[in-house]
Amino acid sequence: MEPTWREGNRIQLLPGAEHYVPALLDALGEAEESILFEQYLVASGRFASRVISALCDASHRGVQVFVLFDAYGAKGLDKQDRQRLEQAGVVIREFNPPLSFRRGSIFSRDHRKLLLVDSKVAYTGGFCIIDEFLGEWYDVVARIEGPVVQDWLSLFIGLWQSQATKGAETAPTFEGATYSLDPWFIGSSARVIWGRGYRQQAIRFSLLQQIESAQQTICLCTPYFLPTPSLKRKLAAAAKRGVDVQLLVAGKYHDHPTIFHAGRRHYTFLMNAGVKIYEYSPRFIHAKYAAIDDWVTIGSCNFDHWSLRWNLEANQEVQDVEFADETRRLFAQNIAASEKIDPTEWAS
Repeated sequence: MEPTWREGNRIQLLPGAEHYVPALLDALGEAEESILFEQYLVASGRFASRVISALCDASHRGVQVFVLFDAYGAKGLDKQDRQRLEQAGVVIREFNPPLSFRRGSIFSRDHRKLLLVDSKVAYTGGFCIIDEFLGEWYDVVARIEGPVVQDWLSLFIGLWQSQATKGAETAPTFEGATYSLDPWFIGSSARVIWGRGYRQQAIRFSLLQQIESAQQTICLCTPYFLPTPSLKRKLAAAAKRGVDVQLLVAGKYHDHPTIFHAGRRHYTFLMNAGVKIYEYSPRFIHAKYAAIDDWVTIGSCNFDHWSLRWNLEANQEVQDVEFADETRRLFAQNIAASEKIDPTEWAS
């Protein structure tokens, strides 16, 4: 399956837990046929209990529920919660469990985040199922309707099949939904794009291409700022040719202080080229999105070495003037709550 642009989609931004948590739980509660759920980080707690209850309720009312966890990321889910899911009839698989002798490195993790309901609506972003995402951490989720949902469906099924073991249940084989958006709704052009470490780098190449061809604005939000050399060079080159380049990163409330301080060593090079840098102040920002002219990407990819070189990642790309403007307005709200790094003070 190659990344393909689809016309006539509706994409909605859900910024902050106050918007995306109710939306995710409502979607689970409204499911009638199928739920496909893929997640990297999940740990027992208040958020996990709410999600597990919703998944179990759906299975009890006859919905087919398939859950794909990363084996390392889900190690915080206790035995009782796993049993709740299994006893309710939820089918669970794990990606790349230790000592599984699967092809590839043990460092390759499924970092994707996806909820797909009834083959009609998908949710993706940076959200994880741990209690910090109930409000302590800030993230952004995209709600997706339209023909591009079929590609999210195919992406999930492909990975699900690859993790099958001998005697395992067959993969879900749901057909794509028939879309009937409002007659007046033209919709956005969108495509699903994914990466699998150094073996499949479509997300990286797409981002670099957009930065290289940018003419007006680049707004990039990433929590773990450890850029590849090519990303750093292209951001600097864009700023030097007059593009308004703004970078939003996690600030002092970082969940990995070492990464926070390591990322700061790149500031001087970028600011010397004219890049504006902001550190999000109120809390830890975990969102991963970018708006470059009329193009937007949002999903699981951190745009750092680990995401681009090792992990399985997936993003929703959108080519639409109005949606790009909406994303830039969200970005402006985020930087209004951030501390701008002053180049003169930084140099001293």
